[in-house]
Amino acid sequence: MTTFDELADAPYVSLATFRKSGAMVATPVWCAAVDDGLWVFSESDAGKVKRLRNSNQARMACCTFNGTLTSDWVDATALVVDDPAEIERALAALQKKYGWQMWLANTGSKLTGKFHRRAYLRINLS
Repeated sequence: MTTFDELADAPYVSLATFRKSGAMVATPVWCAAVDDGLWVFSESDAGKVKRLRNSNQARMACCTFNGTLTSDWVDATALVVDDPAEIERALAALQKKYGWQMWLANTGSKLTGKFHRRAYLRINLS
C-alpha cells in the first residue's frame, strides 16, 4: 500500500476526483506535505476543483509527469482551503520541494494575473 511519505516524496502524484456520475477523473499534479496533509494548487475554475466542491472524495497515487501510475491508489478526502495562513504554509512547502520550478510557475502565474485566482487543496489520506 502506498504510504503518506511515498506520496509526499514523489515528484508527481495523480489526484483523482469524482464526477456526480461516480466516474473517476485523474490528473497528475505536484504536491507537498505540511504536517499530516498533502497540498496541491490548481486554477480555481479547474474541473478537479469544481468536482471537489460537490464531493470531497478523492484518491491519490504516485505517478510520472504524464500520469502513468507508479504506485497503488490510496483513498483520501480533499478540501478547498481559503485560510491565508494555511495557504502560506502550503506555498512554502511547495517552494521548498520544487525550487526553481515552483518559482517559475509562480512567476508565470503572477504575470498572467492567475496567481490570486488559484485554489489550494488539502488532501488527507483515509
